[in-house]
Amino acid sequence: MKTKKWLPLLLAGLMTVSVFGFAACDNGGNKDDNSGTNNEQKDPNKDKTDQSTTDKWNNEGIWLSKDPLVPTDPVSLPTEKDNEDRTTDVSVHDPSIFRDPAAKGTQYYAFGTHFAVAMSYDLIEWEQLSTDNHWENLYDVNEGTVTYAGKQWPKALDETLKIVQPTSNGNDTISTTWAPDVEYYNGTYYMYYSITKAFGSNESAIGRVEAKSPMGPYSNNQVILSSVGVSGDHPNCIDSELFYDKEGKLWMVYGSHFAGVYIKELYNEGENWGLPKEEGWGKLLWKGGGQVVEGPYVFYNATNDYYYLMTTYGALMTTYNMRVARSKDPDGPYVDAEGTDLATSSNNGSVHGNVVAGNFKFSAANGYAAMGHNSVIKDKNGRYFVIYHVRRQSGQTGVTSPHNLYVSQLYFNEDGWPVMSPNAYVGEKAGTVETSDVAGDYEIVLHSTATTQTFVNSEVYTLKDDGTVTKGTANVGTWELKQNFYIDITIDSTTYKGVVAPGWDMYSNMDGVLGLTAISDKGYSLWGLPKQ
Repeated sequence: MKTKKWLPLLLAGLMTVSVFGFAACDNGGNKDDNSGTNNEQKDPNKDKTDQSTTDKWNNEGIWLSKDPLVPTDPVSLPTEKDNEDRTTDVSVHDPSIFRDPAAKGTQYYAFGTHFAVAMSYDLIEWEQLSTDNHWENLYDVNEGTVTYAGKQWPKALDETLKIVQPTSNGNDTISTTWAPDVEYYNGTYYMYYSITKAFGSNESAIGRVEAKSPMGPYSNNQVILSSVGVSGDHPNCIDSELFYDKEGKLWMVYGSHFAGVYIKELYNEGENWGLPKEEGWGKLLWKGGGQVVEGPYVFYNATNDYYYLMTTYGALMTTYNMRVARSKDPDGPYVDAEGTDLATSSNNGSVHGNVVAGNFKFSAANGYAAMGHNSVIKDKNGRYFVIYHVRRQSGQTGVTSPHNLYVSQLYFNEDGWPVMSPNAYVGEKAGTVETSDVAGDYEIVLHSTATTQTFVNSEVYTLKDDGTVTKGTANVGTWELKQNFYIDITIDSTTYKGVVAPGWDMYSNMDGVLGLTAISDKGYSLWGLPKQ
């Protein structure tokens, strides 16, 4: 790292943030009885001094801090009381997490498609600030409305709507913005959003509006990038997310299925902050094609000096599955565990990109489905979290329509690959364990490498004290605990490397447990929970 460059960038960083946070509740706009706001959530930050302009950057560790990945204190399992505050009914589709740097204490927001927003102080208890289709919670109704294809929109978005011209298609007519990303710079909140002409269309545009509060009202619309009326092979201008690299450069990743995921550099200071530095689409990072790939999100880990690009494959209602690749440079190339360059390899196959999570089922609960379009944040304690939406199993193979917001801890294995906790976060902290703590019977899910609606059911394996793994009476592999935290598990000649992850067993809802999360050198995940 070039230390001298950080002196001016740290000053800029005090004004600029590309991390997630839920900000002040004064939205300056209008609410109605359908907004879902109850203002009853406990505020653990109440009466705390505002540290956002003194230690936030170092404590958040966005680029500077190199937090140890291996814990030093013994593990402490969460209790039923820890689980009591976890919110299970908040709905935010395509959640983009944002931490408000101007707020006192810690406030997070999750901004989503359909104008949905939720807020939290601790990533455990959430408050729904805006439900689907209530744009009046983010825009000023007094500015008026405009109508396209029979649907009303806030007038603030008219410049982008004139370009896109959403078409009429019955109940499927586009009537909301998609996948917003909120950023903060020099006292102003900027929301990047996308609007498309129709479902399945690659004629879309990315726009930006601004406000003085995270909840608006947003105005001063600018069109950032458009793929409307463009011939030939080109990216779809949706799903934009901004991030800073370790040198302080500002980037935007965007795109989807058609030509894939791209990256463009933006101005990182001054009156042009957040606007593209050059014309054109930018650089291809993750190739499009046979498998739908969308929802890109990039984050940086200073400890191992990798940038991680997460995407989601599949159909949002049924087969969504989260994937990841990594690079030493913000603009790639990004490779998976097998070394595949995602920009040059066709995704007509199903195994490109490490599979973080797909449709699965533990025996004590209905299956979880269509997990995806996630974002990631690192807290001031050096812990990483993945924020995503999830649906549930209906019948043997069906998937429910409603989606809910979930947060899980994200760890890194010995090889520096992210692995996700099988449980939703309730405040647990990883710690050291002994071999005797880990040995026992587990329900293990071996996530599918395919983009499929099929639910992978857990199966019972035993991690024995002597380091062997059995399934029934058959010896199927080995396991080893390393540094009292990392774990290697070999099953049927495939080795999965991961960590021992504490959590509240949300499937049986019975106990604090030591879970297992790991990934193979082929790039697909293993999750394990003690058999109840």
